[in-house]
Amino acid sequence: MVRTLLRRLADEPIAVRLSRFVVVGAVAAGVQMLLLWLFVEQGRVNYLVAAAIAIEITIVFQYVLNNSWTFQASQNTGRTSFLSGLVKTNLVRGSAIPIQLGILYGLVTWRGVPYLLANAVAIVLSGIYRYVLDSRWTWAD
Repeated sequence: MVRTLLRRLADEPIAVRLSRFVVVGAVAAGVQMLLLWLFVEQGRVNYLVAAAIAIEITIVFQYVLNNSWTFQASQNTGRTSFLSGLVKTNLVRGSAIPIQLGILYGLVTWRGVPYLLANAVAIVLSGIYRYVLDSRWTWAD
């Protein structure tokens, strides 16, 4: 009985969408971490500046994946709709940049956490905020 209930819950549209959002987010987090490392270690860019650049690159990457897979039921199709969604997700995710950078800065500066680990924590914490706003506004679910 419990197994059946859990199986039904896992098949609910919100559970499927949330799991897809997490998969896209995990892939994008890996890309973001790689870019951050490259910019800091190879490009000698300050970790906060590098993080902001890496975040913006992955915003576009995530939008394309989320639009075509995660939110395919309410997908932004057509040039105007697609670009409008891209602007919306940039506003949502752009508003999350200070949250992510603040957490990153705080963990590195006040706790001595290595910047890549601190960035991973910041991605997870700001991801909750991004999911709620993206699902309610960008794809109007």
